[in-house]
Amino acid sequence: FPGPNIVKMSILGLKKKQPKTFKVKVITMDAEMEFSCEVKWKGKDLFDLVCRTVGLRETWFFGLRYTIKDTYAWLKQEKRVLEQEVPKDSPITFHFLAKFFPEKVEEELVQEITQHLFFLQVKKQILDEEIFCSPEASVLLASYAVQAKYGDYDPNFHKPGFLAQDELLPKRVLMQYQMTADMWEEKITAWYAEHRGIASLNRDEAEMEYLKIAQDLEMYGVSYFAITQNKRDTDLLLGVDAQGLHIYSPNSKLSPNKSFPWSGIRNISYSEKEFTIKPLDKKKDVFKFYSSQLRVNKLILQLCIGNHDLFMRRRKVDSIEVQQMKAQAKEEKARKKMERQILAREKQMREEAERAKEEMERRLFQLQDEARLANEALLRSEETADLLAEKAQIAEEEAKLLAHKAAEAEQERQRLEVTAMKTKEEKRLMEQKMREAEQLAVKLVEQSERRLKEADHLKQDLTEAKDAERRAKQKLLEITKTTYPLIAAYSTPPAPLAAPEAPDLPYDSGRLDFKDSDMKRLSMEIERERLEYMEKSKHLQDQLKELKTEIESLKLEEQQQQAGLYSLRGDTRGYVQEPVYIPHSNRNSAYMSQMAFFEEV
Repeated sequence: FPGPNIVKMSILGLKKKQPKTFKVKVITMDAEMEFSCEVKWKGKDLFDLVCRTVGLRETWFFGLRYTIKDTYAWLKQEKRVLEQEVPKDSPITFHFLAKFFPEKVEEELVQEITQHLFFLQVKKQILDEEIFCSPEASVLLASYAVQAKYGDYDPNFHKPGFLAQDELLPKRVLMQYQMTADMWEEKITAWYAEHRGIASLNRDEAEMEYLKIAQDLEMYGVSYFAITQNKRDTDLLLGVDAQGLHIYSPNSKLSPNKSFPWSGIRNISYSEKEFTIKPLDKKKDVFKFYSSQLRVNKLILQLCIGNHDLFMRRRKVDSIEVQQMKAQAKEEKARKKMERQILAREKQMREEAERAKEEMERRLFQLQDEARLANEALLRSEETADLLAEKAQIAEEEAKLLAHKAAEAEQERQRLEVTAMKTKEEKRLMEQKMREAEQLAVKLVEQSERRLKEADHLKQDLTEAKDAERRAKQKLLEITKTTYPLIAAYSTPPAPLAAPEAPDLPYDSGRLDFKDSDMKRLSMEIERERLEYMEKSKHLQDQLKELKTEIESLKLEEQQQQAGLYSLRGDTRGYVQEPVYIPHSNRNSAYMSQMAFFEEV
């Protein structure tokens, strides 16, 4: 057997090998911390260390929560940390969370850090859908969360898309409506902009407004546990919060079937898996329910005891510590309010100075622009003066030239007046000639008609003469046929025919000869008259053509004179002459139609 010294040394060696500290990681809602804890530390030692590190004095709302076997539990403060059923990992992970919730956040939450931790935890529970929230309330709460993070709304800084990386609404709300992320951001920004119009909120005030809305939600601050009313009944849900105990159906966590307020509960006890709620009114029945897990039963009992203690504490006078905290918080709020007012005044003065500076700069730029424009206008005016002087000289030269042209135009006008007078005389003579030609034409027409009538009479006489001649020849032929058989009977040469007696023949030879000569003479006379008529008609046509040519030449000359007069008026450049009126005969069209008629004749 070894000696006592050896045994003592081995015992000392074992003691040296045992660690004296262990590592702990504490996760808050906005940070992670690591601590080196002593083995003998109790839960209260670690909890106080975390509270001191965070700067939290309202410690009664919070606790260190850990996860064990798919359930969570709260670290007990009166027992050592390592003696509890904490995970054996290194470092041991705890979550620093609110274990109990206040009834009225505005009255009970004093420190800003307490408000901030509650705000972060409630916001996460809403986004994770542990607390049910309607879409309208979700948008309003999101606007206060944006106010707490970004401060007052500034349209120059908060451009569309500045909330793209922020998680502000539960997924259930996003899936409930067919809206894009930009549309949701637009709705949240609209509410966010209204907060500036109502009152300028700092971060603490915006977080408090968020909590004041959230505390009215049905599932706010409620811890749910699965229970049965007896071993055979349907499953139920037990809800524990700051108001009391509530019994829910498994499918509804919003409206409890039965509630037991803390003010109406006389005692809560449990034995293994059975819980008993004894009302303060002894006439009411005792309510019993069952929970299957022992660890869950202990958690229910802890929550019931803690919420009931806080319920009773709220109905008592605040302790000296709480009164000091509230006084300090009030002074701190007043100081911060004063600082914010000073800061707001400084900001306003700075903004006014900036605006005044911008106004001065704008005015300076405006004056510089006006000076530049004035210089440019002066240069332009000098150039304009030079140009006007040059134009005046050119205008003077043009005036002289126009005066010269006006004199020439006056001379030309006088010449045209003389020419117009001559043209009028010539036109009068031409009209007289046309009237004479018209009279001659009328006479020729009358003579032509008379000649035509005489020719018709002569043609009729000629026709009658030809008919008489034809009848005479017919009669002579008949006489000849009567005498021809007698001559053949005597077979003697025919003797010359004696002229028949006048009474026996209707027409004698002398009469026939007279008729032929008359016909010849008449034909010759008619032919002669026809030739004379043709010559006269040709002569008349030549005269009419000559007269027409003269009229056309006169018209052309008159048009040229008028064109020359108008062009002369256009060249005078302001010296307008009265147009020379040259009368036109309205009968020219009638003359032309009569000429066409005579040409056809």
